[in-house]
Amino acid sequence: MRGVVFDGKQAQVVDDLEIRDPGPGEVLVAIGAAGLCHSDLSVIDGTIPFPPPVVLGHEGAGIVEAVGAGVTHVEPGDHVALSTLANCGACADCDRGRPTMCRKAIGMPGRPFSRGGQPLFQFASNSAFAERTIVRAVQAVKIPADIPLTSAALIGCGVLTGVGAVLNRARVDRGESVVVIGTGGIGLNVLQGARIAGATTIVAVDANPAKEAVARQFGATHFIDASAVADSSEAVREILPTGADHAFECVGNVKLIRQAIDLLDRHGQAILLGVPGFREEASFLVSSMYLDKTIMGCRYGSSRPQRDIALYAELYRQGRLLLDELVTEVYPVEDFAKAVDDAHHGRVARGVLTF
Repeated sequence: MRGVVFDGKQAQVVDDLEIRDPGPGEVLVAIGAAGLCHSDLSVIDGTIPFPPPVVLGHEGAGIVEAVGAGVTHVEPGDHVALSTLANCGACADCDRGRPTMCRKAIGMPGRPFSRGGQPLFQFASNSAFAERTIVRAVQAVKIPADIPLTSAALIGCGVLTGVGAVLNRARVDRGESVVVIGTGGIGLNVLQGARIAGATTIVAVDANPAKEAVARQFGATHFIDASAVADSSEAVREILPTGADHAFECVGNVKLIRQAIDLLDRHGQAILLGVPGFREEASFLVSSMYLDKTIMGCRYGSSRPQRDIALYAELYRQGRLLLDELVTEVYPVEDFAKAVDDAHHGRVARGVLTF
């Protein structure tokens, strides 16, 4: 079968992947569509260290082909969106409703794939850049069959992360103000999360002026072109003189992390979603924190995927959550290199691969 494999030096499309049968508590899914996320690119460029060879992809949707023993919530033929969160469901964090903190969900990649007799790792417990993949039962969330798979694929990473950061982690409330730094796939979902939450002033900041229209479509009430102003922080202050209730950094740049912190009003929250290099450090004025300000990390939108994916699917059906509009371009998997180039140059909000 076809898939995208990173061998430690380059990523390429291959057609000779094999996958084992699902075991107890596992689901075999025929992938219909998979979003190309910057986390996949970060494996290729080394920002995210991951052992090769590995089948890439972690934002997908498809149709269940087979289930292992003990799986009862989905069956062959069901449409599912896939989570990257292979949490155990039984530890203290899972029991408290914090599956993103499950220690058994992190750092233990399986190897359900093989190629020429050599086992290949699975990225993010998912590997959606393959015609078929195996996930734990908890990762397969049933969705209505009338949602296009090209749109449903994006729920499992970009939407869970961006919208979830707003609703679950920051808990933005009605009438509050939000600044979103970076309007890529994650930033756009933060924007629409803020809109859904009822924020009244939503400021998008990006160095690409071509992103203004889509930022406003997703919920921005104001847009600042960082390439056209001497100081984007001053431009934000013209809109929010006392600062923002919430500032989301969606780029992964330590200077922008500092900017997000500096833009906070009293009792404000800076939520870090972008991923800098793993050894990078950010600084801030400690004295500023004594006005009840908070710097918050956020893993995977602090989500509970079985609950949240179903919720976002329903919000999409009601017309309140935008998914189709996130999909800028659809590529056959054979055009993976073009999809990567388009993502690198900011030509797409989200590119989606199909099989």
